[in-house]
Amino acid sequence: MDIFNVFTLMGGLAVFLFGMDIMGKALEKQAGNRLQSILAKMTDNPLKGFLLGLSVTAVIQSSSATTVMVVGFVNSGLMQLHQAVGIIMGSNVGTTVTAWILSLSGLEGNGFLVRLLNPAGFSPILALIGIILYMFVRSDRLKGIGTILLGFALLMMGMNTMSDAMAPLADMPSFQALFTKFEMPLLGLLFGAALTALIQSSSASVGILQALSLTGGITCAGALPIILGQNIGTCVTALISAIGANKGARRAAFVHLYFNIIGALLFMAVFYSANALVHFSFLSEPVTPLTIAVIHTCFNVLATAVLLPFARGLEKLAYLTVPDHERPDTNELLDERLLATPTIAVRNSYQQTCNMAELMRSNLLQAMSLVHQWDAKRAESVGVNEDAIDAYEDKIGGYLVKLSERDMTAEDNREVAVLLHTISDFERIGDHACNIYDSAAEIHEKHLHLSETAWSEMNVLESVTQDIVDKTLHVFENHDLDQATKIEPLEQVVDDLVRSMRDRHIRRLQQGICGIEAGFVLQDLLVNYERIADHCSNVAAAMITVAEDRYEMHEYLDTLRNADEKFDERYEQYGRRYVLPETEEGQVE
Repeated sequence: MDIFNVFTLMGGLAVFLFGMDIMGKALEKQAGNRLQSILAKMTDNPLKGFLLGLSVTAVIQSSSATTVMVVGFVNSGLMQLHQAVGIIMGSNVGTTVTAWILSLSGLEGNGFLVRLLNPAGFSPILALIGIILYMFVRSDRLKGIGTILLGFALLMMGMNTMSDAMAPLADMPSFQALFTKFEMPLLGLLFGAALTALIQSSSASVGILQALSLTGGITCAGALPIILGQNIGTCVTALISAIGANKGARRAAFVHLYFNIIGALLFMAVFYSANALVHFSFLSEPVTPLTIAVIHTCFNVLATAVLLPFARGLEKLAYLTVPDHERPDTNELLDERLLATPTIAVRNSYQQTCNMAELMRSNLLQAMSLVHQWDAKRAESVGVNEDAIDAYEDKIGGYLVKLSERDMTAEDNREVAVLLHTISDFERIGDHACNIYDSAAEIHEKHLHLSETAWSEMNVLESVTQDIVDKTLHVFENHDLDQATKIEPLEQVVDDLVRSMRDRHIRRLQQGICGIEAGFVLQDLLVNYERIADHCSNVAAAMITVAEDRYEMHEYLDTLRNADEKFDERYEQYGRRYVLPETEEGQVE
């Protein structure tokens, strides 16, 4: 084996890893909302968690990606540690799918069917179909399928290149002597762990071993401990991902590590004890890609069968490793680990924006109540909540900018666009809630008084403001585009009420019923309520225009007001519901 074989081997490894990477990402992207809905069905049942982890890993072809995703979920509070244990175990079984696909490369024979089933036979066909779909079809879904096929073809091409480059090793005594040393269980275990830790993919390291097995120079005795070590080495990715995360995320990474270490040690103890008694003859035979796939699957299935009932024990072991008396958890609203899975990251961003919106509504209601009755403790919480709302906007906004740089589905792109529009509106409503708080503080500190008529009118305006905020949050949290069209007519009613209240207030000033200073405070309140309704209108309009791929919001609003027949009907309906009280003269202005 000369230097050019080494170059070919490195090139084949590069193509193999690149093909695996783009195939996994394309599969993940195609899974899209289906992956999201699967994760949404997480339960406290370890068996269901196991099946979930198996399914997700089989889809995205990477146990490392699944465990990193789980670490991110735990760190963001989307998942508890006990939910993560079963998923981590399932991911170890799900990753064996790749080994079975790669084992097809070991098929031998000249028959048409055998040659067709061999990846060397069908990979070029898949590559041709893939490039046609990728380059000449407009559908994003079909382009994604084309990317998957191209990734798989590259993966198999890389494996074939590695196999060809390593073929001369079969005649090298030093190569055979090296793998003879790996028949020592501990040495083989360490080698497998180190190889997988280096390339951070157990599927890839198993593929490399399968390519080496085609030389015929590796026995089952040499391959078995390497395979066990590969399962341990894949934990490095999750451990690296957990650096700087909170205690729960680090515990999830250690659960993954302990599962594989305990599983490997138990398997080796039982297997080699049995071998001492029975002396398995197959250990001296050359290993094949199919044998490697069988060993890989049997180990992970048996380890899961033994350890799944003791999931709580693994959890307790992780708690002992990362105890509660360590430094406090970092309060991360959004975990950047999830950016590697854009669909999940979008969902997390949406949930955090919902949290921000609910906090905004709560703060607004508290500020409104302070106008009528001052409470020092409640007043203090308004300021604290406003700081939290500002932090939400900063963190979510920065996270969405990073997320926008990722390769996402059209649906996820639309969701990100809506979030970018709405977080600023929710933050501005929060600012107006603070302005209302300032007005309430001024009324309290200066002992200002408004007339009973002014307070009655204010009650109507506050009711319609609560209504439009509640409807807006319902529209946003439920993606209810039908209800979104009802926000703008209500916003028009708010504008009418504010205009009428200003006119009435000027009349009361002229009559000496209200004081000048109290009047200034009232004017400030009217401005803030009107602006809150405007921002609610912006949220609803953003959702509709983005959903319809129409980004001219003002054009949409003009069309809605002037051309939508239901607009006038709804406007009149809301106008009848929210009516200012009659004046002393018995007339409604």
